[in-house]
Amino acid sequence: MTRFQRLLEINAVSQQDYDLALNKAKQADAARVRAEEDLEHAHVLAPIAGHIGRSEVTEGALVSKSAATLLATIEQLDPVYVNFTQSGADLLRLRQAVASGILKRADTTGVELLLEDGSTYPRRGRIFFTDLAVDAGTGSVSLRAEFPNPKRELLPGMFVRLRFPEALAENVIRVPQRAVQASEQGQLVMLVGADGKVAPRPVTTSGMAGADFVIAAGLQAGDQVIVNGQQKARPGTVVKPVPLVETLKLENKLSSGK
Repeated sequence: MTRFQRLLEINAVSQQDYDLALNKAKQADAARVRAEEDLEHAHVLAPIAGHIGRSEVTEGALVSKSAATLLATIEQLDPVYVNFTQSGADLLRLRQAVASGILKRADTTGVELLLEDGSTYPRRGRIFFTDLAVDAGTGSVSLRAEFPNPKRELLPGMFVRLRFPEALAENVIRVPQRAVQASEQGQLVMLVGADGKVAPRPVTTSGMAGADFVIAAGLQAGDQVIVNGQQKARPGTVVKPVPLVETLKLENKLSSGK
């Protein structure tokens, strides 16, 4: 445009020709700026660190910034997050029990992860966040736990179970899960009375503690609950109870062949 400016000063070109050349120069400059921006947008930076999977578009394919186009999926592998839900009703009962003193809030925030095969993941996690609202459709609260995954043992999409203490109950009675039977009237266990006779006892459970049921009502300290051999222990029959610890020792001897 400097040359056209000089020609205009000596009337070698008309004002109209100069204006047309000036407009073309501005359009060319704008096109150059757009091309530089498009080239910059062609280099997409990952928002997170992780492992990128299969590309959804081929090299050289045309994508537009005006329409969302999935280029690839990036999976964050370390740490990994586990999304799960908790019943809003259970959460309310838990908070009421803590407020009334029936339960004590747990001091630890560690989370244990159980894999699909039942084994325990060796590294403990932590609660990353808890939603502050109950989902009106499901009646549950969304939570997320974070776990370190340096060896890439956990993969996105896996189904796992979580176990973590929310509150502690002191002086409670626990019985093995197999000792509790279900009937039309509800749950019950088989007891050995002072006379050595078997008698059924209705119970109420209030959750699980590991593999055991927590008994909320129906049993007292000192009651002898039948854990093994319920099929042979009919109500009214006389039995000789054997402590569970001795039974386990006997089973171990038989399984070892000694």
